Amino acid sequence: MLGRSSGEGRAVHLLERFTGKTPVRSVDDSLLLYHQGAGAHFCMGRLIKIISDKLIAMFGILASVPFMVLFGLAIKLTSPGPVIFRQERLGLHEKPFVLMKFRTMIDHAERETGPKWAGEHDPRITTVGRILRKTRLDELPQLFNVLKGEMSIVGPRPIRKHFADILAQDIPCYRLRFTVKPGITGWAQVCGDYAGSHEGQREKFEYDLYYLRHQSLYLDLLILCKTVTTVFRLRGQ
Repeated sequence: MLGRSSGEGRAVHLLERFTGKTPVRSVDDSLLLYHQGAGAHFCMGRLIKIISDKLIAMFGILASVPFMVLFGLAIKLTSPGPVIFRQERLGLHEKPFVLMKFRTMIDHAERETGPKWAGEHDPRITTVGRILRKTRLDELPQLFNVLKGEMSIVGPRPIRKHFADILAQDIPCYRLRFTVKPGITGWAQVCGDYAGSHEGQREKFEYDLYYLRHQSLYLDLLILCKTVTTVFRLRGQ
């Protein structure tokens, strides 16, 4: 476990350096103490992040209004149902909130199946929705979630309680991901593949653990730069 031997600690640091992930098997609840005990420097960084989140969200909303209108029309004209998809997700400390995004699937996509992971080639995704997902522009309405303080620009992606409870049963310390606000983009999104399975979610959590251990304004800026690259390369999830 992290912190229990210098040899193990060095091995974990090497793995993190070359993979960008923190192995689940090497983590225990001491990671949470590490995260919370960063002192005044961490508190100042957190304050700067809160302020920058608000400023980026306000600027992003103002700059993207014409695009939001265009995307809304495209969704409405090509697929029956609402333009905005709303769904309850878990935020900081597992507090529920209503996430907003452009609808990218057929209306009532889970009516027959119940809660189900979205796959890369999911037949429920609409034509316009596929484009929005590839460019990640379906996430634009979440700027309002950031403005309300429910999300951050950068952080682990918000997950539904149904899936969180399932994953927490099998993945050690899974609930550590709720010690920070969820984000519109994150380390897992710019580094990992489409997490449309249980194993994929485990790997995604290892990226989230890396973010928890190394979060900083520098890492947030790096993630934002990688997100821009992801958008232009159409590698969104």
